[in-house]
Amino acid sequence: MHLTLTGFSLKKTATLTALIVNVSCIQSQPSVDQGGEVLVQFGAKMIGFIGTVLASMVLIFIMLEVLPGDPALVMLGPDATPDTLAALRTEMGLDRPVLTRFFEWILDMLRGDFGISYAYGVPVSELILDRLAVTLPLAMIAIVITVVLAIGLGVFTAINNHRLRGQIIMALTQFGIAIPSFWFGLLLILLFSIHLAWVPSGGFPGWDEGVGTALESLILPACALALVQAAILTRVTRSALLEVLHEDYIRTARAKGLARQGVLWRHALQNALVPVATVMGLQFASLVAGTIVIENVFALPGLGRLIFLAVEQRDLVVIRVIVVLLVGMVILMNYLVDIAYLFIDPRLRRRPA
Repeated sequence: MHLTLTGFSLKKTATLTALIVNVSCIQSQPSVDQGGEVLVQFGAKMIGFIGTVLASMVLIFIMLEVLPGDPALVMLGPDATPDTLAALRTEMGLDRPVLTRFFEWILDMLRGDFGISYAYGVPVSELILDRLAVTLPLAMIAIVITVVLAIGLGVFTAINNHRLRGQIIMALTQFGIAIPSFWFGLLLILLFSIHLAWVPSGGFPGWDEGVGTALESLILPACALALVQAAILTRVTRSALLEVLHEDYIRTARAKGLARQGVLWRHALQNALVPVATVMGLQFASLVAGTIVIENVFALPGLGRLIFLAVEQRDLVVIRVIVVLLVGMVILMNYLVDIAYLFIDPRLRRRPA
């Protein structure tokens, strides 16, 4: 749409009505060739996604292998005898060659067999499924809060760029970027849990206790996670929107009598979403990493707390699977952002000549 509108400003011949109709046709009725190109791009991005996940699995295995420390010694303690240590290493498969263990691990992962936890003695898949029931809702709530706050405040500060209220919001975003998420989480606990007693300060009762009760325990950690992300994204949204609002086609649209809100939300904001989506994809990695800290601050039994305990117990099987899962989630998010580009900006659906 941006190319079409820019072409309009250069030619100075088409009317605004014809322009909008043209844009609507492009968005609602993509040609067969464009549809094929989009599918080809989907396929290419999927191959890149799978290749990146496999490469990350190789890297994760190598990094964990070179780390110092003996898992068998950690489990048995310093008083273990050499025979006991040797027997446990054999049971854990640590006495086999590294390449053999690597290929066995890859094949087991592809079959959906994640192994048995050294520390807990149960299948890793069960541990992860239990923890995902906490981490996934927490991440989704944080993303929703981030997007709603960032888009709303970004638009507000853009249309109030030279006013005091806009400057106050921008100052608060700078404050939000500077605050560590764990410290903001502690402030939220002091205010909403201790002084106001509105929500619990930590722990997770489980979904069996009711959706409302479970969500009450997730709202504060989600807010703590979302603050920094929302502050960054608000500034990106404002900058992108201010740049678009100074384009020729926006001024022309206003001169032709289109409603201000329509120009803002339908044309300006849509064109400003590409850089916003890019930053949002990059922020997802920070958000996933932030769950490890926040889940420990709020004593939530999620993936973050599980990997913290697994590192402490040298449980390599659990560490490998969780790291691969977190890396896969980040890569998947960036893959979805790449696909979103194709819908936000139709120019990206066309192959270069």
